[in-house]
Amino acid sequence: MGGKGTRLRPLTLTAPKPMLPTAGVPFLTHQLARARDAGIDHVVLATSYRAETFEQHFGDGSALGIDLEYVTETEPLGTGGGIRNVAERLRAKPDEPVVVFNGDVLSGHDIAAQIALHERTLTAVTLYLTPVEDPRAFGCVPIDDSGRVTAFLEKTPEPTTNLINAGCYVFRREVIDAIPYGQPVSVERETFPQLLSNGDLVMGYVSNDYWLDLGTPAAFVQGSCDLVRGIAPSSAVPGAIGDRLILDGARVSGNAVVVGGSCIGARATVGDNATVDGSVVFDDAVIEAGAQVRASIIGRGARIGAGSVVDGVVVGDAAQIGERNELLTGMRIWPDVVLPAVSVRFSSDA
Repeated sequence: MGGKGTRLRPLTLTAPKPMLPTAGVPFLTHQLARARDAGIDHVVLATSYRAETFEQHFGDGSALGIDLEYVTETEPLGTGGGIRNVAERLRAKPDEPVVVFNGDVLSGHDIAAQIALHERTLTAVTLYLTPVEDPRAFGCVPIDDSGRVTAFLEKTPEPTTNLINAGCYVFRREVIDAIPYGQPVSVERETFPQLLSNGDLVMGYVSNDYWLDLGTPAAFVQGSCDLVRGIAPSSAVPGAIGDRLILDGARVSGNAVVVGGSCIGARATVGDNATVDGSVVFDDAVIEAGAQVRASIIGRGARIGAGSVVDGVVVGDAAQIGERNELLTGMRIWPDVVLPAVSVRFSSDA
């Protein structure tokens, strides 16, 4: 969880990506809840950017029913180096499994089944793999008929498989201990290929269940809305699954329309005849009368003026947009520049 979430600026200027409100709670809450529900009771968080915010919010993890510890990465160590950096806090024995999650992936796959496959096959690492329509932007992982991984192909223009590395691994503890300590290491480019070169067994756990990388604004909105609607599974959603989620203290006018899996944050306001469709409205934001917000993220304490139309836009914390979409206070929206008006939209490949 060391990345700065630059593709989600300006929201990540004040909070790390895993702590952004997603369907009413920090995104990491959904991951921790899914780990707990799979039988995992001890989690070590590898943090870097704004590391203090994690412990401030989650404490010792008791509120979620898990034992939570923290290790801060002071220098970038890559995916493998970051995993090795927390090894001293792990409680697994050398031949026991350790589950590793990417901090920005929302999935519905059966974590317990992945662990069971790992234990049954006595493999070094078991990777969660999922098929995608266009695998060129991802690390591709071909497997044989038995599920054994045969290669690791990082972002190639001509992939030989549509199975991608989906960001959840089960390691045998001794594999983690063998990663060089205190130096940058990539599990995708170094650790996994080296295991194959050594003849170690690496297995793929293939699942067609829900999967989404929340790294872009459009994907973040989609993930939050899918959680609210129950398309993406999570026991951490703070309310009933449905077409909208209204958090405590929010005020929504009786003739306002809130649909599409939208989440209205705590103490936020949605005025008369306003529409919020497929969007995420953070705490204390105000959507004034007649405003229309679609497929957008409205930052904490931001104000969307009466009659304004916001479509496919990230509005930063405390920004103010006037009645005719004019900029009233300094606002940063995607891409990361200061703009005179809300005219730039994000897209799924931003």
